[in-house]
Amino acid sequence: MAYGKLSLVVSPEILNEYERVGQELSKQFPSVDIAPLLELLTFKGEAVNAPPLPEQVCSDPDDDKFLACAIASNTKVISSGDKALRKTTGYAGIEALTPREFVDKYLQKKSQRSTSGYRR
Repeated sequence: MAYGKLSLVVSPEILNEYERVGQELSKQFPSVDIAPLLELLTFKGEAVNAPPLPEQVCSDPDDDKFLACAIASNTKVISSGDKALRKTTGYAGIEALTPREFVDKYLQKKSQRSTSGYRR
């Protein structure tokens, strides 16, 4: 399996949702500041215009924006803890993984491979 560069890909709709949810969470948890995360996504993420899907795919229609963004950017993997979104795995060739599954499948193996020659 070839390993490439990890890219953050977002659409304006995704950024809007993250900002809205962040504002709601900041009311519950005033000490948590998600501004640095939003800045990271805004300035380091690849922004794509993602047209809506022709029909609802996810049981939660609000999650279709993530699939639309993946399709528009030719992304093959979405990492999310959202159960409804993860149930869409396979749609349009897109794999929807939990963050742990993503690390295990794409990041951990690379790290293990690069250090496999070293033992204590």
